[in-house]
Amino acid sequence: MTERHSPQAQGVEAGDHQAYMKLALSLATKSPPKPTNYRVGAVVVDTATNTVLATGYTLELPGNTHAEQCCFEKLAEKYGVAASHLSEALPGEVILYTTVEPCSQRLSGNQPCVDRILAIGNRIKAVYVGVQEPDKFVSDNSSKRKLEGAGIQVVHVGGLEKEILQVATAGHSNVI
Repeated sequence: MTERHSPQAQGVEAGDHQAYMKLALSLATKSPPKPTNYRVGAVVVDTATNTVLATGYTLELPGNTHAEQCCFEKLAEKYGVAASHLSEALPGEVILYTTVEPCSQRLSGNQPCVDRILAIGNRIKAVYVGVQEPDKFVSDNSSKRKLEGAGIQVVHVGGLEKEILQVATAGHSNVI
């Protein structure tokens, strides 16, 4: 296993949602600024061991990849399963940190991140978000409703909204 597939968050205490969101924000800064994407960072954590299972950021992997999608593709490779079978491979309880609310619609035709999360089933217990998705590309994001409807807790991690939006919208002409 390479470091790329098993990153560790040194010194992050279990349940320190602010620290994990800061880690996700640091990942978002690695995404190239583009007027057609938000720069988003994501972190998947095994709650039983407080281990970072995967990290990702927008456009990290080939294609028009979102941060959450990058995490899940790395996990699929790590566990040697198709992304559609991650529910069979992941530990019993994982949580996802993402700087921007997972998308509920992809204008590119790719599978929305919320659908990827739902496909993993009951392994993901909670999704921690830094900000709701702005209405620039898709209005009325329904991710929170869909996730909560499936029994997945959606929790806002406050305090970093300004920084997250500055990073997310870098490269956009009409900054939010």
